[in-house]
Amino acid sequence: MHGSRVPRAAWLQLGAAILLFGLAWPAIKLGLTEATPLWFAVARIGLCCATSFVVLALIGRLAWPRRADWPVILSVGFFQIACFFPLANLGVAVVPAGRSGVLAYTMTLWMVPLALFAGERVGWRGVVGALLGLAGVAVIVDPLHFDWSNRIVLFGHACLLLAALCWAIAILQARRHVWHLTPLQVLPWQMAIATALVAIVAAIFEPDGYVRFDRPVIQATLFLLGILGAIATWAAVSVARALPPVTSSLAMLGVPLMAIAASALLLGEPVTSPLAIGSALVIAGIAIVILDRSRD
Repeated sequence: MHGSRVPRAAWLQLGAAILLFGLAWPAIKLGLTEATPLWFAVARIGLCCATSFVVLALIGRLAWPRRADWPVILSVGFFQIACFFPLANLGVAVVPAGRSGVLAYTMTLWMVPLALFAGERVGWRGVVGALLGLAGVAVIVDPLHFDWSNRIVLFGHACLLLAALCWAIAILQARRHVWHLTPLQVLPWQMAIATALVAIVAAIFEPDGYVRFDRPVIQATLFLLGILGAIATWAAVSVARALPPVTSSLAMLGVPLMAIAASALLLGEPVTSPLAIGSALVIAGIAIVILDRSRD
C-alpha cells in the first residue's frame, strides 16, 4: 500500500513543480512593473533564502554544510543563483515572459558544448539535439523580422541565453561533485551567498533602483517567487529522487510550455507561429539531449 502512494505523491509534486516554475515567468514580468531588475532579484533571492531555511527546519533537514560541500555551494550559488536570477530579470524586462521562459530553459542544450569542452563523450544524438534546439532558438528570435538595431532587446535576449549558460555550468559542477548533504540541504546556504553577492552588484549598477514593497503586485509576486518558489524547488528535488532521472527530466519540459500558457492567460501575450514552432524545436532538442545523456 505504501509503495503505491509514493508514485502518486511524486506525480503530484511533479505537477506542482511544473506549475509553479512556469508561473514564475509571468510573475517576474508583473513584478518588474514595480521594481528594477537587480533589486527585484535581491528581494526574490532573499525571500527564497529565508523560506528555504524555514522549510528545511520544519522538515528536520537543516544542517551546517561540511567543508567538502562548500566549493559546490559557492560555485553553484554563484552561477545558478547569483548569475541566473539577475540575468533572467534583465531579460524578462524587455522580452515577453513566455519567450523568456523558453530561452532560459535551454540550459540542457548548453550542456553539449560544455561536456565536449570538459572532455566528456557526447553521442551524435546529443549533437543533433543541440543543433535542433539551436534551430528552435533561431526560429523564436525570428531573425528576418527582428529589430537588430534595438540594442536593448538584443541585450535582453543575450541575458536570457547567458542565464541558461550559467545554469548549465552549475549543473555540470553539481554533477561532478561528491555530495555529503543533498542539493536541497545546501540550497539555503547557496541562496544566502547569492543574496549578498547580488545585493553588492545591485548597489553598484542600480544605485537608484527600488522595490515598492507597499504595492500589492510586488507582495503577490514575491509570495509566488519566494515562498512558493522554494516549495517548487523542494518538490522538484523530491521528484528527482522518486522518479527515474529520464522520466523526471523529460516531464520537466512542461515548464517552458507552462510559461507560454501562463503568460498568454495572465499577461495576454500572443502565441505566435515562430514562438510555437521554435519552442517545439527547442523542447524536442532538449528531449533528445536528455535521452542521449541518459545512455552514459
